[in-house]
Amino acid sequence: MLIKEYRICMPISVEEYRIGQLYMIAKHSRQQSGSGEGIAVIKNESCHHDLHGDGQFTEKRIYLSSRLPSWIASFVPNIFYITEKAWNYYPYTITEHTCSFLPRFSINIESRYENNAGTSDNCLALTPEALEMRVVDNVDIAFDQLQEKHYKPEEDPNTFVSVKTNRGPLKENWKETTSPMMCSYKVVRVKFEVFGLQTRVEEYVHKVIREILLLGHRQAFTWIDEWYGMTMEDLRVYESKMQEETNKIVGVKNEDAKATSSLPSTPTNTPTGNASPTSCHQH
Repeated sequence: MLIKEYRICMPISVEEYRIGQLYMIAKHSRQQSGSGEGIAVIKNESCHHDLHGDGQFTEKRIYLSSRLPSWIASFVPNIFYITEKAWNYYPYTITEHTCSFLPRFSINIESRYENNAGTSDNCLALTPEALEMRVVDNVDIAFDQLQEKHYKPEEDPNTFVSVKTNRGPLKENWKETTSPMMCSYKVVRVKFEVFGLQTRVEEYVHKVIREILLLGHRQAFTWIDEWYGMTMEDLRVYESKMQEETNKIVGVKNEDAKATSSLPSTPTNTPTGNASPTSCHQH
């Protein structure tokens, strides 16, 4: 198993990012869907945890057969999807990715958000054993290179200026000179226990995850004028609209999604051991 801790700073406060994160996920999912592939929302429900309080549970299917590298596509079925389950007890979240076709494959992401510039050494309280295995990767939304196919001038933090907040552009040493400042800490565990392929697959998956994190956090900032000032009620309406449009594109009907979603709503690989929700119900 390969463990990496990604630290992504943004010129946003943790309180603001609660809306910004959800807006970015909903819009990004809509953008990434098309021609029967993309992200279908199966469940979006409120839930509760004795330690973390009230939260939101989502279950999604990520259809991506044509986007896989040929050496992976050669041994997966043509109709291929990954199940994503996420428990959002903001500012702490858990996300799991599994695939019924590949039972020895899993991705587990623990996230916590803090108002600092990535200076917390062990934000997610990893065990000494996990700390020994952990690799820290600082992701810079302003200066790390994005794949050309993902680049859009209007989403470049080097040149973007927010009309509503007057934040940006992000220049050299922006982490030392910008306020507000928050950091998204994400401990990602990738496991693919197949002899001969484990290292290659785990490294490839981390490469993909890093690109997604870089793109998503750039968008969360450069889309700030779209979500800044929204209430949670506004956000839920927007999420519902995006969910309906996305499912229509991917070809998943809400009734069919609910009927075929029979997996339990409990994290199976939660590293903290006590973070699974105690109850979930329809939001």
